[in-house]
Amino acid sequence: MKFNPPLQQGTLLRRYKRFLADIETATGELLTIHCPNTGSMKNCWAESTPCWYSDSGNPKRKYRHTLEVTTTPESALAGVNTGRANALVEEAIASGIISELQGYENVRREVRYGEENSRIDLLLSGEPGDCYVEVKNVTLAEGARGLFPDAVSARGSKHLRELQKMAGSGARAVLFYCVQHSGIETVEAARDIDPAYAAALDEAVAAGVEVLAYRAAISAGEIRLERALPFLGGA
Repeated sequence: MKFNPPLQQGTLLRRYKRFLADIETATGELLTIHCPNTGSMKNCWAESTPCWYSDSGNPKRKYRHTLEVTTTPESALAGVNTGRANALVEEAIASGIISELQGYENVRREVRYGEENSRIDLLLSGEPGDCYVEVKNVTLAEGARGLFPDAVSARGSKHLRELQKMAGSGARAVLFYCVQHSGIETVEAARDIDPAYAAALDEAVAAGVEVLAYRAAISAGEIRLERALPFLGGA
């Protein structure tokens, strides 16, 4: 995923009200920008550290700029725009980076499915059959351990139940962790943060849900998935 124009660098001053962040631009201007992340963003930003943001170019938008990348307290980079995760995975499938998801002819996005009024992020179809892919963005790190979720996520548990039912019906069901954090080397459930999610994940894996994790390379000009990471956990 190339940024054209490249992201602009600033200094992140604070993040508040979930969807807002104050930054100082390279020229010293103070801006309030959109923060497209509904999670806690725990451990993935610090005050007065470098950040990178995009410009929609739309002066009519209330917050025309969007926070894209932050610097963690350990000086790693984190991609905090969760809205980009699905596109990153779809792009990596198309380019052959994700070897486990090759051989499908069609990709559909946000397809309704399941018994709990859900939408699957990516539905792959073709000769191998149907493959349901639920994408989660990972930015919480403790050392080199990537953890998900970063806050209690009833929605995440619901998605696991839906995937488990699809696996039980004979379809292929995949939970995909899109790791936008340059310091993460493994991925696992954040059991201390959301025990219910961790239990649902264990149950889903035992029922046949596959778990994949890939880490992104992050720069001002591009974010792209580059390599698989070990998933730790599951039954």
